[in-house]
Amino acid sequence: MTAITQNLPWFIRDLGVSIVGEKCYASLVENLNIQDAECLKYSLSKGLGLGIVVGGSIMKVPQLLLILSARSARGLSLPAYVLETLAYAITSAYSYRSDFPFSTYGENLFLTIQNTLITLLIIQYPTALAKNPKIKPLSLLLPKDTLALLQLATLPLSLFSKLPQIMQNSRAQSTGQLSAFAVISQIAGCLARLFTTATEVGDAIVTAGFALALVLNIILGAQLWMYWGKDEKEDFGKTRIGVLSEKEKEDWAPERQSRVDVVVTPKSPVPRHTSSPSGRRWSRKLD
Repeated sequence: MTAITQNLPWFIRDLGVSIVGEKCYASLVENLNIQDAECLKYSLSKGLGLGIVVGGSIMKVPQLLLILSARSARGLSLPAYVLETLAYAITSAYSYRSDFPFSTYGENLFLTIQNTLITLLIIQYPTALAKNPKIKPLSLLLPKDTLALLQLATLPLSLFSKLPQIMQNSRAQSTGQLSAFAVISQIAGCLARLFTTATEVGDAIVTAGFALALVLNIILGAQLWMYWGKDEKEDFGKTRIGVLSEKEKEDWAPERQSRVDVVVTPKSPVPRHTSSPSGRRWSRKLD
């Protein structure tokens, strides 16, 4: 078997080496040493990382399509997306300047682009909370120490980027146009990123950021579950109060109302000469 794995085409070998490195490729592929725990763990981390990057490149696409198809950004918090986009941009810049492997942060670049588009759509289809933000791009020319401080700032940014959305969902008892696919993908991505960051990077700040994001995304996921289908039920149960249909208006037309006889009892006996010739009591008809 090793005779085959050691003579694979050059493009397969180059691809494998570029992903897991020369040492682990030789150990796991060429020599089929499946007991090499260190290389197995590293390869698993690389595989997860690349999968997250690919998934991150399309993670917010369903959210974009939901907004475009409904021509509405109802239920989406503009401040939440502005802060989240800023956090993604800072993480991308910090990871790039720290020479982290692209597989450990690549999805942040794609999410920054997608979130920027979603933010513009929220402005295009404004909600009650929408205000035109002025988002300035983060310069990669900042000193690395400054970027480290900004990366530390992504912890509160992550917190405050999710809190407006969580609070808005709670107030409305609805998640509006929030994409379930995006939330579930973010939960899975955060779990995988905790593993890849610990394996390949070991940066405590980045790890803390993913851990906090995981907790907040789980809360959003719980809200999606609690409020699932609530909008449809509310729309179905709505009734129009105070508005009559044409048929009802016809039924209540004056000419169709029945006459009501109101009998007025005299306070004192009526003299004989003033009583009705027929001897009936005083009455009148009201239309």
